[in-house]
Amino acid sequence: MNGSSTAVWPGQPYPLGASWDGEGVNFALFSEHAEKVELCLFDQRGRRETGRIPMRWQTDQVWHCYLPEARPGQLYGYRVHGPYDPENGHRFNPEKLLLDPYAKDIVGQVRWNDALFGYTIGDKLEDLRADPRNSGHGAPKSRVVDTAFTWGDDQPLRTPWHETVIYELHVKGFTFLHPDVPQPYRGTYAGLATEPVIQHLKQLGITAVELMPVHTFISDRHLAENGLANYWGYNTIGYFAPHAGYSANGNINEFKTMVKRFHSNGIEVILDVVYNHTAEGNHMGPTLCFRGIDNSAYYRLMADQPRYYMDYTGCGNSLNMMHPRVLQLITDSLRYWVQEMHVDGFRFDLAPTLAREQHAVDRFGAFLDIVHQDPVLSQVKLIAEPWDLGEGGYQVGNFPIGWTEWNSRYRDCMRAYWKGEGSLIGELAYRMTGSSDLYAQSGRRPYASINFVTCHDGFTLTDLVSYNDKHNIENLEDNRDGENNNLSWNMGVEGPAARNLNLNNARRQQKRNFLTTLLLSQGVPMLLAGDETGRTQNGNNNAYCQDNEISWVDWTIDNHDREFVKFVGRLVRLRKEHPVFRRRHFFQGRHIKGKNVKDILWLRPDGEEMSDREWELGYARCLGFLLHGDAIEEQDERGRRIRDNTYLLLLNADAEPIKFRMPRHVEFARWGVEIDTCYPDGKRPDRRTFNTGESYPLDARSMTVLRLMKNPHRP
Repeated sequence: MNGSSTAVWPGQPYPLGASWDGEGVNFALFSEHAEKVELCLFDQRGRRETGRIPMRWQTDQVWHCYLPEARPGQLYGYRVHGPYDPENGHRFNPEKLLLDPYAKDIVGQVRWNDALFGYTIGDKLEDLRADPRNSGHGAPKSRVVDTAFTWGDDQPLRTPWHETVIYELHVKGFTFLHPDVPQPYRGTYAGLATEPVIQHLKQLGITAVELMPVHTFISDRHLAENGLANYWGYNTIGYFAPHAGYSANGNINEFKTMVKRFHSNGIEVILDVVYNHTAEGNHMGPTLCFRGIDNSAYYRLMADQPRYYMDYTGCGNSLNMMHPRVLQLITDSLRYWVQEMHVDGFRFDLAPTLAREQHAVDRFGAFLDIVHQDPVLSQVKLIAEPWDLGEGGYQVGNFPIGWTEWNSRYRDCMRAYWKGEGSLIGELAYRMTGSSDLYAQSGRRPYASINFVTCHDGFTLTDLVSYNDKHNIENLEDNRDGENNNLSWNMGVEGPAARNLNLNNARRQQKRNFLTTLLLSQGVPMLLAGDETGRTQNGNNNAYCQDNEISWVDWTIDNHDREFVKFVGRLVRLRKEHPVFRRRHFFQGRHIKGKNVKDILWLRPDGEEMSDREWELGYARCLGFLLHGDAIEEQDERGRRIRDNTYLLLLNADAEPIKFRMPRHVEFARWGVEIDTCYPDGKRPDRRTFNTGESYPLDARSMTVLRLMKNPHRP
C-alpha cells in the first residue's frame, strides 16, 4: 500500500489536525525531529490499511498534505520515521500506528498486545531496542469529522461565580442504573440529556455540572488484564475527541446535543481536563501518539538522562510546558471545546504541573499568562486542582486572579470540625467566610474558593460518616492505594448498621451538618453526585478502577434518601434567595455606617462577642455568627444596593447539647428557625421563634440557622 492511486496535494500547515473544507481534507502534523511522516488510511472498520501516503511537504516543522477525495468518516493514523535513540530522548518507530493529537474523533479501543510498545518487551536491554512489529491492528484510529451542528440560539450562560452551585458527576456512572433513562441511553451523553436527569438537577438547584474526564482515554494494560478499568478517565490520549465509550450513537454531535440541552435548562457544563500527563506513561509505556510523533518535544525529560521522564503527576510523565507547540496543543484544545462544543469552563487536574517551567511552580508561567490574555479562555470558568506530586506542588491560594481553586483546606477543616476535633473554630471561621486568609491578599474574591466536603477522589458522604478506614481490596493493590487520613468517623460501627436506628439517625444528622455548612458558606459549593441519594462505595476511597456497582449511582433510594434530596434542594434555594450567603466581597468585621452592628459578628454560647483569646481555646467546639442583611455593601446589575434578611448561624460539634443565648446586639429581636439539622427535613416541629436574651437548645453535633423576624414589640 503506497497510496499511488490517491490524489495528493500539498495542502497547508494550518490548522493542525484533519480539516474537512467541504471538498477535501487537509492533514497537518507537527514533529520537530521527524525525518519522514506517512499518513495511513483505513477501511471503515479500522482493520485494513488501504493507503500509506508520504507527507512530502513540511513547513515550520509541520508535515502536511491535502486529499481532495477524502471525506468525513475517513479513518486514519500516522507513522513517523526518525531515530530510535531513547538515551537521547528520541523514540521514533514507524511500525507503530499513531493517533493524531488533534483528532476530533477517535474510534476503536486499545487491544493490548506487545506490539503497541515501541521497544521489545522482555529484551534484556529493556526499552533500548526498537520493536519491529506493526501495531496497527491493536491501535485505535483517528476519524475525520464534519463539525457542522445546528446550535440555534444557544449562547454561553455566564452564570456569575457567586451564584454558581457545582455538581461533580461521572457521565457513565450517573445514569447507568437510572430506571427512568431509556436503556440505550444509560451511561451516555444522551442519557444525561434526558428529562429525568435534568429534572433531578433542577430539583437540587444545580447551576453547573462538572463532568469527570470526557477527553478520549484508555485503560492501563495492567488494569485491563486484571478485569479492571480506568473508570475515572484521568488517562487521556486525545484532547479534542469526546470519549467514544460514553456515546450512544457514535457521533460527536451527541455531546453537543447534551450541552445544548443543559443550557436550555440553565445549567452550565464544566469539563475536568487532564493536560498534565498522557496515557503513554513512563519509559516502559506504550507508543500510541505523542511519544512516537516527537517524544522530546511533547514530554519533560530528565536533563541528564533523557531516556527517563520528569514525573510531577505520579502517572509516569509530564507534558513539556516549555515547548510552544505543546502550549499550542493545550490552548487549541481548550478553545475547541469552548467554541465548537460550547462548554462553559474547565477544572484542571493537577494544575501546578501546567505552571512548571524549569522546575518550580510559577504563577507567572507561560500557560497561565496565555490563558489570562486569551479573549476566549479568559472569559470561561477556570478551576484549578491546586496541587501535584512534585516538590512545592501544594499551591492552594496561589493561583492568579481569574482562577478559582478546589479548596482542600475547606474540606479538611469541615471534616475535622464535625468529627469533633478541637482547636478548629478559628480556621472554621475563615473557611465559612470564603477563606480570606488564602485569597484576599492577592485581590481575589470569596468565590475563588470552590468549597467541597466530598469529591470523586475519596469517600462519598455516606461513607464519610460510616467508615474510619478505607476498604480498597477490590482494587487488587492489597489496600495500599488511596488516602489513609480521611478525617472520617463511623460513630462506633464500621460500615452499614441497618438495625441500629439511633446510629443511622446520627449519621443522617451528620450528613445534614456537612451539607448545611457547605451550602451556606461563602464561596462556591460543589456537591458530589449521589451524595444526596445516599450513594456508597462500601468504604472504597479510591474507586478509580471500579467500573461497576461500587461506583455507579444506585437510584433505588428509600424514603430517608428522598427526604434528604428535598433537604438539599431547600438549602440550595435558601442560598440562592439570600445574597447574604453568597457575598462577592469578604467580610470586614466592621460596624455598618450609622448602626451599631457589624457586617459579621462572631458569638460565643452566652450570646456575647468572641474575644481574641477565646479563638484559641482548644476545647471550644461551639460557635455562632450573625450575618447582617444591611451590611452586604454590594450592588445588583442595575446599580441598586443589595439588602437582605439578617441570619444567625449556630454550630455545635460537641458531644453535649448547649444552650445558645440569642444575642443582644440586635435589640428586641425575634428569631425564626429556618434550619435545624436535628430534624430530617430541617424543620423544627415545636416552637419556631426565640427572642433576644432567650436561649436556643442547640443539640449535640447539630447546626441551626435562624432568621431575624420583625420586632416583637412593634406592629
